[in-house]
Amino acid sequence: MNSFRSYLVTGCAGFIGSTLVDRLLLGGHEVIGIDNFSTGQRRFLEWALKSPNFKLIETDLLDLDSLKMAFAGGEMVFHLAANADVRFGTDHPRRDLEQNTIATYNVLEAMRANGIKKIAFSSTGSVYGEAVVIPTPEDGPFPIQTSLYGASKAACEGLISAYCEGFGFQSWIFRFVSILGERYTHGHIFDFYQKLMKDPTQLEVLGNGKQRKSYLYVQDCIDAILVATQKAQDKVNIFNLGVDGYCEVNNSIGWISKELGVAPELKYTGGERGWIGDNPFIFLDTQKINSLGWKPKVSIEEGVIKTVEYLRANEWVFEAR
Repeated sequence: MNSFRSYLVTGCAGFIGSTLVDRLLLGGHEVIGIDNFSTGQRRFLEWALKSPNFKLIETDLLDLDSLKMAFAGGEMVFHLAANADVRFGTDHPRRDLEQNTIATYNVLEAMRANGIKKIAFSSTGSVYGEAVVIPTPEDGPFPIQTSLYGASKAACEGLISAYCEGFGFQSWIFRFVSILGERYTHGHIFDFYQKLMKDPTQLEVLGNGKQRKSYLYVQDCIDAILVATQKAQDKVNIFNLGVDGYCEVNNSIGWISKELGVAPELKYTGGERGWIGDNPFIFLDTQKINSLGWKPKVSIEEGVIKTVEYLRANEWVFEAR
């Protein structure tokens, strides 16, 4: 791990952000966490808040002046804050622009104001749209965007790489598949679990259930981020993060149902997409991150089961969200 004195983590109270905060603190680093708690959970920071090496700053990334002050003393940024609501993007198009693209511009400007030159960014496999090359490599054909979320993240990537060229920044851009595990608070398992809590006899499934998706366990995700930021030292470093495989939504439903001890009747809404912008096949080529010595330890099925176990032990998250 790089020997920086102080790391900044935006979205520090979120699913991935809080997990990263804990790992950085366990590594002996100082962490400044930034969150506005619009979706983040204070309970995810219970352990971090007990550490003398953790400082929490409650502010909004859209408040540039506040952000410039918050970034004072930081030496590298892990920018994880975002609107991750892919499904309902067309209901509020401005949200992706503001919370993803403009927020990232503000992060870059706050870095510039404080002389911070290094940023790790959580992008998404959604930037590939409906990829024509499967599994999709980092240098695959860049497609027409199919979701406002993916479009906003692609814009963020463009801003970051331009700041690397224009202002001497260095970046690590991570294109994730969907992440699973402890502190998971949105996504298909969350939705299915919530529906099955209300009625275990039936389950509405958006699309035809045959959408093929890849998923990654959160601790494997953090491992990959830390390996890449330590070992990859190009000006702009772009990595796909995922597992060597995928499953159908129907497979995931089967694992969830078995873990919960239910056998619901499945009611499909039809079509190969669950919603506007839903990619029916996501499978990323991860040879680049694998070449640095990283391999995921947890399979998709194990990740789904771990997520269900977490939700069952922490049903408060449904009320909190």
